[in-house]
Amino acid sequence: MIPFSLRIFVADGDPDGLRIVDRFNASARAVVFPRALLPQVKTRPELQQTGVYLLLGPRPDGEGELLYVGEGDPILPRLQDHQSKKDFWTRAIGFVAVGGLLNKAHVQFLEARLVALARAAKRVPLDNGNFPGEPTLSEADRADMEVFLSHMLGMLPVLGVHAFESAPAVAAKASPLLSCKGKGVLASGYEASQGFVVKAGSQAVPESVPSMQQHVRGMFDVRQDLISNGVLALADGLYRFTQDYSFTSPSTAAAVVLGRPANGRIEWKDAQGRTLKSLQEAEAGA
Repeated sequence: MIPFSLRIFVADGDPDGLRIVDRFNASARAVVFPRALLPQVKTRPELQQTGVYLLLGPRPDGEGELLYVGEGDPILPRLQDHQSKKDFWTRAIGFVAVGGLLNKAHVQFLEARLVALARAAKRVPLDNGNFPGEPTLSEADRADMEVFLSHMLGMLPVLGVHAFESAPAVAAKASPLLSCKGKGVLASGYEASQGFVVKAGSQAVPESVPSMQQHVRGMFDVRQDLISNGVLALADGLYRFTQDYSFTSPSTAAAVVLGRPANGRIEWKDAQGRTLKSLQEAEAGA
C-alpha cells in the first residue's frame, strides 16, 4: 500500500455536515453530506457535474447498513429523485473529478465496477434493483478510470465506508494464523486492519444456540446474512466459508463459527495454544 493524504474541508463548520474531501495529487473529489442537508447543498458546483454516488442508511430490519450505487450526468437530479423515492438513505457520498473530466461512459463504468465489488465483498447488501454491465471504453479511458476507482476505494474507508473491501492477504509476520475450534468445527483466521478475517474453507456449526437468537441479535443476524448471501454454504452437515470474509471483530467471527456468544480474544488461538488476548498483551508489552 502507498501512503496518501486527504484534505477534508468542513464547509459549514459542522463535522457531521457537508464535507468536501480531496485526495492530494489526484483528481478524485468526494462530497459527503447527510440527507437532511440536500436542500442546502444542491447549489454546490460538484453536484452539477457528472459523477458516481453512494446512498447509505439503515436496513429495514435495523441491523446494519444498506447501500445504493448510482451515477448521474449530472448527479443532482438523481439525488433529488431519490429524495422522494428512496426512504432508507441517511447520507450520501458523491464522487466527481476536479475540472469536470468525467463523462457519462466514465461514470457508468465506475458504477458497474463498484456494484461488482460490493457484490463480491458481500459486506453490505445492495438496494440496486439491477446490476449494470460495463460500457465500452477505449484502452486509455479504461486505464484512467481504473486509477480513479483506486483513488475512490482508498478514500472510502476513511469516510467510514467498507462495503467494497475484500479480505486482505495475511501478513505472516504481523498477523499469525489463528484457529477456533468447537462442536466438531475448525476455522482459521487472522487479524487485519479491517477487523478479523476468517479464511475460505473454515467450518461453522450448522445451528446456533437459541440464546444467541434471543439475546445476541446482532451476531445472529450476521450469521443469517452470511448464509443467505452464500458466504456460508452447507456441506456434509456443516457450514463452510466460500470466501475469505472480514468481520468487525474477532468475537463476531467466533460467534458465527461456534453459533453462540463468544469472546474472540479467548476463542482464537495460535498453533502453540496461545490465545489472541495473550498475543495482543505480549505485543503491547514488547
